Amino acid sequence: MNGLTLEGWWFTTTHEQKGHAILTHGWGSNRTALLPLVPVLLAAGWNVLAFDVRNHGNSDKDTFSSMPRFAEDIDAALAWLHSTCDRRATALIGHSVGAAATLLAASRRSDITAVISLSSFAHPEDMMKRWLAEKGMPFFPLGWYVLHYVERVIGYRFATIAPLHTVARIPCPILLVHGDNDCVIPPTDAHRLANQMDKAVLRLVPGGHDLTSSVAQHSDELVAFLQASADAKMARHPSI
Repeated sequence: MNGLTLEGWWFTTTHEQKGHAILTHGWGSNRTALLPLVPVLLAAGWNVLAFDVRNHGNSDKDTFSSMPRFAEDIDAALAWLHSTCDRRATALIGHSVGAAATLLAASRRSDITAVISLSSFAHPEDMMKRWLAEKGMPFFPLGWYVLHYVERVIGYRFATIAPLHTVARIPCPILLVHGDNDCVIPPTDAHRLANQMDKAVLRLVPGGHDLTSSVAQHSDELVAFLQASADAKMARHPSI
């Protein structure tokens, strides 16, 4: 990936193969964060790639991290997958910033079968406003300055990459999962995302921001969503 090495784990199912799933962790985390989902996916016939994005885990360092760079690393993971494995159904699963990056990556591609977003925010500007409010600081001028500075650094306008705007461009089904007691990103963000497109399914589950254990407890619904998405794509494109 642009001269960088990304490390990951590749798990292969011993059951009838249904497809491949790529897991993307959140900010400051690593590939171990979503490990509770791996046995669930393997048992359902999905191979799994769990990897560290740049500047995280054992992957190479870079000048800075950003949500668009998370998405670039997801594209790199997909390139590896397509060069190594047959073209089966492909699902993207991400948590927090990794979920937002998953939505961004999927909005630019037509080869994704399904997306599962865990605890994604709706818009980075709202995240900044909430953080400043918690600190008792006004958005203007500090927050305004920081947002515009970050936009210059990462090379993107937040309005372009915000999940609130990317979800409508995603052609495949989306499952939005959010904790009903998430104090980091409120469930209202998930409702706002779900309202942007008809193909999105919203599922509120008990818990906070870290949903891996909660989602594993709802494995039947997760697997059913992936299978239905794969079946729908196969019906549209029998040769895939």
